[in-house]
Amino acid sequence: MKKIELLAPAGDREKLETALYFGADAVYFAGKNYGLRAYAGNFEDKELKEGVALVHSFGKKAYVTLNVFARNKDFNGLEKYLKVLKDAEIDACIVSDLGMFMFIREHEPELAIHVSTQANTTNKFSANAWAKLGAKRIILARELSLEEITEIVKSLPKNIEVETFVHGAMCISYSGRCLLSNYLTGRDSNHGECVQACRWHYSLVEDERPNDKLSIEEDERGAYILNSKDMCLIEYLDKLSNAGISSFKVEGRMKSPYYVATVINSYRRALDLLYKSQKEGKPYVLPKELKDELYKASHRAYTTGFMLNDEKLRQNYESSSQIQESVFIAKVLGMEGEGVVAEQRNKFSVGDTLEILSPGDEFNKTFKVAKIVDSKGNSVQDAKLVQEKVIVYPDRELKLQAGDILRK
Repeated sequence: MKKIELLAPAGDREKLETALYFGADAVYFAGKNYGLRAYAGNFEDKELKEGVALVHSFGKKAYVTLNVFARNKDFNGLEKYLKVLKDAEIDACIVSDLGMFMFIREHEPELAIHVSTQANTTNKFSANAWAKLGAKRIILARELSLEEITEIVKSLPKNIEVETFVHGAMCISYSGRCLLSNYLTGRDSNHGECVQACRWHYSLVEDERPNDKLSIEEDERGAYILNSKDMCLIEYLDKLSNAGISSFKVEGRMKSPYYVATVINSYRRALDLLYKSQKEGKPYVLPKELKDELYKASHRAYTTGFMLNDEKLRQNYESSSQIQESVFIAKVLGMEGEGVVAEQRNKFSVGDTLEILSPGDEFNKTFKVAKIVDSKGNSVQDAKLVQEKVIVYPDRELKLQAGDILRK
């Protein structure tokens, strides 16, 4: 029975730790240069080495992105940075540019390379070309159907891994190769500075009437004709498994630790359920609570994207706003007697009912807040200072672990 890697985004150290705690098999992140998420926290060289060491201490893997569309100047200092990555003992680097790919092969041939989705691999011939050049893994473009993915996997040598996205934001542009941000704001999306201009509200203007905006509204809220929905394939992991995928990737290095915790926890449980059903020879059926769980994190309307040819369901015409059904209340730091030591993130009060997000048995269970003690030892009615360390006394016995999350 094939085990499939669950790959999580780690935009900074907290998100990395969160991903590991909630069950990711591997994480991907960037240094301060060469990654396509310039506004994520990212990692200084020393932090990168420490992060990789932490990942390896869990027996898991760490991948570093070098997936910018490189210009000549981007190669200045690249050889030195590659030595940093080699010394950190990363498991692979993620690359989109052919020149950068060959530069790595020449200067650090022992570094494993994964071909980024930005390389726009949409057919078996280009996938095999990357394999012949020495790629260890191909991360396919998101614009492929399940049938196309299956054909590509079958065409590759058995030692070449294939990775697909299963969850998260999708770009309006092919494999994220977009210039809209560049034209409108001067921020280069292909160097990690995208402002997500595709999410904005647009109108049409006719040349001879420049002061008259022509309505293209879908309804009274406006038209977001470039705004894609979010991918969600948690119900179809069995189909992707049967296609021969090696790694399921979750998008979201710019998202919050709460997002990482919620999504990774859901997919971890779903994957474990898939393994169990395969072992028992039963069909994979996703419990409703795991699908519902994904609505509790920040998201746009969900779609299966191109995977099942849902052509009419990919664009979010009504709004660019994100939806979130639950609020991140506090991060659990441990237990102190019967009290839960927690770092507050959003206001809560005595009498509130809180829900537990955990990789353990308390997942989705609730309790009522009976008492709150602030960082000065005072009993208070409300916890309202962001990141204050408080002790929360529940109305029932709890056994939570550091890393669990309380939400409302």
